Amino acid sequence: MAVLPRSVEKVIEEFGKLPGVGPKSAARMAYFFLRAPRERSEGLAHALIAMKDQTKTCSVCFNVADMDPCAICSDRTRNRASICVVEEPLDVVALEQSGVYSGTYFVLGGVVSPADGIGPEQLRMRDLKSVVSERAQSVANSTRTDGPAELEIIIATNPSLEGEATSAYIHDMLDEIELPEGVTIRLSRLAVGLPTGADLEYADRQTLKRALEGRTTL
Repeated sequence: MAVLPRSVEKVIEEFGKLPGVGPKSAARMAYFFLRAPRERSEGLAHALIAMKDQTKTCSVCFNVADMDPCAICSDRTRNRASICVVEEPLDVVALEQSGVYSGTYFVLGGVVSPADGIGPEQLRMRDLKSVVSERAQSVANSTRTDGPAELEIIIATNPSLEGEATSAYIHDMLDEIELPEGVTIRLSRLAVGLPTGADLEYADRQTLKRALEGRTTL
């Protein structure tokens, strides 16, 4: 005999498919909506449908947006000589909230992960190569009379084994690009190390190693 109505079980199953949500959390969310006014459930349902219907993928940077090109790619005040390569759209949100970056982005759609069957072919590497080539030409045209020009590529993948493998692949791929005369690429990687407020005694060996290697002069 079933303990729960099938409709409740179905909602728990659907919540359980969300990333980071276990069976208990899924059940708690299901019972929250079961007890909440009908308007709460309708609001969530309408918001989800509207999100699916109204969002687009930017054809330039592949970020999630409500217009194409997205607001960042359309903003001519952004530094177009800088491209920050990230894994997912939420990484763009995090970097924008920092308020310190004024360049553009490129969303790979994941990282190289052989264990999960994800190789460079499953990511947007070809698109990245094309964007870099086009941007390099644009930089060359805009600085033709001002001497050498530089295009910065910031690799902002996570500091994991997969993120490092993706970074290495991008590095090799960029070496294959024929750049316009007078244009160079400056490739950089996000610094990693100790977070603010952390205690040295609790830091792992790799974190301490990177913190020392990335130390800055005062």
